[in-house]
Amino acid sequence: MSRSDPGSAHLTREPAFAEPWHAQASAMANLLVASGVISGAHWSETLGAKLREAQLVGQPDDTDTYYRAVLSALESLLDQARAISGNELIQRRDAWERAYLRTPHGQPVVLNGDF
Repeated sequence: MSRSDPGSAHLTREPAFAEPWHAQASAMANLLVASGVISGAHWSETLGAKLREAQLVGQPDDTDTYYRAVLSALESLLDQARAISGNELIQRRDAWERAYLRTPHGQPVVLNGDF
């Protein structure tokens, strides 16, 4: 098959997500909307606001900025919904950082009940 053959399109596509955490953040947002913890409209409005904030402070229009906005929107909405306290969020963020720092390059980051 040549690269111009429509049947070979799957061979030249880039991954849907640049990093595993991008997929995880998207999955969390989808789950929270699907389970009714947050509304789809509120999610969309909050993510849009976070992206506009990033643009206003000169962040590049790239994948990393987008997913950082996704995380920020998730944190804001979970805080507003009182689904997780600010203290719990800090503990979880710290646990993820510790797990990340002790994980060998190329291996998945795993939490072992660190929070």
